Amino acid sequence: MYFILFVQFNTEDMKETFITQITEAMSGTLTVDQMTQLSSVLLQTLSSYTLIDEGGKVQEDIVTNTRLLEIFLSAKLVEGCSSKTIKYYETTIRQLFKYMPRAVKDYTTDDLRAYLAVFQKKHKSSKVTIDNIRRIFSSFFSWLEDEDFILKSPVRRIHKVKTGEQVKETISDENMEILRDNCKNIRDLAIIDLLSSTGMRVGELVKLNRADVNFNERECIVFGKGNKERVVYFNARAKIHLQQYLKGRKDKNPALFVTLDKPHERLQISGVEVRLRQLGRNLKVPRIHPHKFRRTLATMAIDKGMPVEQVQKLLGHVKIDTTMRYAMVNQTNVKLSHRKFIA
Repeated sequence: MYFILFVQFNTEDMKETFITQITEAMSGTLTVDQMTQLSSVLLQTLSSYTLIDEGGKVQEDIVTNTRLLEIFLSAKLVEGCSSKTIKYYETTIRQLFKYMPRAVKDYTTDDLRAYLAVFQKKHKSSKVTIDNIRRIFSSFFSWLEDEDFILKSPVRRIHKVKTGEQVKETISDENMEILRDNCKNIRDLAIIDLLSSTGMRVGELVKLNRADVNFNERECIVFGKGNKERVVYFNARAKIHLQQYLKGRKDKNPALFVTLDKPHERLQISGVEVRLRQLGRNLKVPRIHPHKFRRTLATMAIDKGMPVEQVQKLLGHVKIDTTMRYAMVNQTNVKLSHRKFIA
């Protein structure tokens, strides 16, 4: 429902100025997160009003798709979504706006179904990709419904895409030793040992600083998705190789892992991925990437009897279903258990 707001401005520029004046006045009182939330609330509130200028001329303030997307992304930021996730949301929804240029309130279920079908055919996208897009649309339109911008989400009747279960590979004990034995430098060996013993994400690995590592307790604090903090643990081998690597460092960079060449900047995700992929190819070990170490640890832990709730905590998963998708029980153990308990 729209109301008439009698104010002294009637353009988008004036509205932005009005919001800026309020946030600047509160900057000394509120935290950064509170300031972000205040801006989001002001944007959302003002977007629902019709404005009247001093002369009494009515100028309708149309809530554009772009403005709604901005408010939605602000809400996601306040909820703790990472910048990478927010960028993915923005790119996906803007692409929908580009190919279906109409007001969001006019989108129908059939429109979105047709869009997903055409997108899949045009880009030859997998079912997993299409379901990811569907989930983003569901989040956006459900938020629009909750905030009373639309009456009902058109995504409600678009069900989850059946993707099927794929058996994800892990790294065998033999291949793990082959990778370790053929590392050309101590840094790469320390990376492999840390990934394989902690199960941390590669994004968490590259954010680590030297000061984050507690060698006495063989643990370190990482910041996962949504900046959630958790403790991960590494084994004695990782400790020894990590200490050897740090002892040989001559730079002053606080980062735990840096590039091999000067000026020895913090190692990035792509640097770790490329290095591991090259090592795997050279040794003819198939499909070696950082995430495979994480899956291998989860599988090994569950396979050896570690309670799945503890594995969930170790990996930093919010839902236990995610943990179960990561870990695959060894088929040999399934056979032995069948003989023991059933046959």
